[in-house]
Amino acid sequence: MRRAGRKPPRALSIAGSDPSGGAGLQADLATFATLGVFGSSAVTALTVQDTRGVLEVRAVDAALVAAQVEAILSDLGADAIKTGMLANRTVVEAVAATLGRVPPRNLVVDPVIRSTSGAELLDRRGVRALRDELLPLARVVTPNLAEASALSGVEVVDLESAAEACRRILRLGPRCVVITGGHLRGPPTDLVADRRGIRRIEGRRIGHGAHGTGCVFSAALAAHLACGRDVDEAAEQAKRFVESRLPRAERLGRGRPILDLRRARSPSRARGR
Repeated sequence: MRRAGRKPPRALSIAGSDPSGGAGLQADLATFATLGVFGSSAVTALTVQDTRGVLEVRAVDAALVAAQVEAILSDLGADAIKTGMLANRTVVEAVAATLGRVPPRNLVVDPVIRSTSGAELLDRRGVRALRDELLPLARVVTPNLAEASALSGVEVVDLESAAEACRRILRLGPRCVVITGGHLRGPPTDLVADRRGIRRIEGRRIGHGAHGTGCVFSAALAAHLACGRDVDEAAEQAKRFVESRLPRAERLGRGRPILDLRRARSPSRARGR
């Protein structure tokens, strides 16, 4: 039982809405709740999508996105903040300007650029703004292989090129880079890079993937940071969380299966928090 007066760990998701519930804000909030973290949200875009793909995207006005973030942070606060789909340059700039006033300790940037089905979720000018304005505020950035290629200018096809991409992305300003290796051939190995060097988190191939795994991974990482864990442990735990959910992924629609985010133990706060 939580002692009287102690607030639960809190995480804010700044991302687009996925009406299927498998990715985006919905998946972030479900992940936070499953891991015992109170989740709040700021909506950056409305999408028409299902488990088969994204059909339409409507970005929210950038000033309204910024107002949502300001309202949450001034009232509820957040022990960690995760950004997902940001849609365009003006939204990226508004989020970066808002967070930059009081730079957050635990900002996780999931650089959502394109959906698995091929829909553009961040325009080219938005990618530049993310590189120049948001990444310098981040504690962790969590690109997949395609996103790491777009951010670094390196074609990431294996662990060697992923390591070079890590080094180049670190020069953009984040304190840590986690490149997720789910699309690598062979074992899905993640790379964790910071000023201390590059480390590997080995994984195992489970099934054929699911809708929203990238969103869930970065949300789980943010949740563990909110609970006081360091980046290495948070990344390890986030990977194991996704692995534990994949065998129970359910084909609820006509497209890709959706991760089952129910029924998991809450991570306890790290000592000293």
